[in-house]
This record gives sequence, C-alpha cells and structure tokens, in this order.
Amino acid sequence: MLHYEDSLVEIHRVVVGPLDNNVHVLRCRATGEALLVDAANEHERLLDLCRNLGVRQVVETHGHWDHIQAVTAVRDAGYEVSVSAADAGMLPSYDQLIDDGAVIHVGNLKVHPIATPGHTPGSMCFWIEDTPVLLSGDTLFPGGPGATGFPGGDFDAIIESIDRRIFSRFAPETIVMPGHGSDTTVGAEMPHLADWVERGW
Repeated sequence: MLHYEDSLVEIHRVVVGPLDNNVHVLRCRATGEALLVDAANEHERLLDLCRNLGVRQVVETHGHWDHIQAVTAVRDAGYEVSVSAADAGMLPSYDQLIDDGAVIHVGNLKVHPIATPGHTPGSMCFWIEDTPVLLSGDTLFPGGPGATGFPGGDFDAIIESIDRRIFSRFAPETIVMPGHGSDTTVGAEMPHLADWVERGW
C-alpha cells in the first residue's frame, strides 16, 4: 500500500472498482495528517484507510462516475469532500470548492491544486510542494493524455493543459501519478507531445 515516501510525505495507493482506479492518500510524516485523493469506489476499504492513516479531508481530481462512487459514504462518515466548481455538478454532493492556485494544508504539507481542463472542464492535478510528486488524475498517463471523447471533454484543452500547466512548470524528474495504471515522469512523456497532437488522442 505504501507507494512512495520521502522526508516529508508518505503516499499510499490502493486500486479499487471495475476500472481499476488509483486512490492515493497523502500523509504528512511530521504530523500524521492525511488527504485522500479521489473517493472512487469500495467505500468500506477507503473508510478503513481514512481511519488508519489519519485522513482529514478528501479531494476529487474530477467528476467522472468512476472517481466519485464513494463520495456519499465518506461524507456520511464525516469527511469533507472538495471538487472544482466546473465539475461540482457531477458529484452527488460535496462540501467545498477547490480553486486553481489555492493551497491545501495537510499537516505541514502544502498541496497545490492545478486546473488542467480537457478530460473534464474542471479536471485538477495536485502537486505536493517541495516534493517531486504530481497527482495527475485522468489528465496525463504514460503514453498520452486522458480520453476526451466523453461529454465535456476537449482534446485541444487537455493538450494545452499538459503543455502549459505541467510540462512548462515541472522538472523532467517529476513523478506523475495518474488516476489509473502506472506512474510515469514528466521527462518520459514530454518528448511525445507533438506525436499526441498529430494522432489526435
């Protein structure tokens, strides 16, 4: 379950639901406080994680159904759920809106939401300050961008988000942890941007 750690943060990951969603828990090593990213599915398993790892709040990378199946259960258990304004209507319920450029405090950690529209209008990535880790939701995967054929998807927008908000901002060694599948790095994906544009997906 422990997927990554450094001097500041532990990142725990479980894979849940029929679409093998990655659920990440970011835990401050100094204080034990934690943040759960994407209440996707298997709510009993996620609630056990929340209790065992000191989760104080939940954030959603976007509002697609496979990322939000456990939202009602975690809210009923007393955890506040936050989502971008553009995707808020896709959730059954929520507590707070996430703004691009805000700071989410998790113990001593500072987690930065980054608006990356394209997969959905309100897709968000989350960067943990002073670490090499970016949680990309369904915006960036090994081999290309997230799908944009769903309602609200926009291929040109996701390419712009990846180029301007990820590739132009983060170092090549930045570890990208997506909402499904394996990790990658900015350096591994950046050389292929033009190929993705040419193929159109």
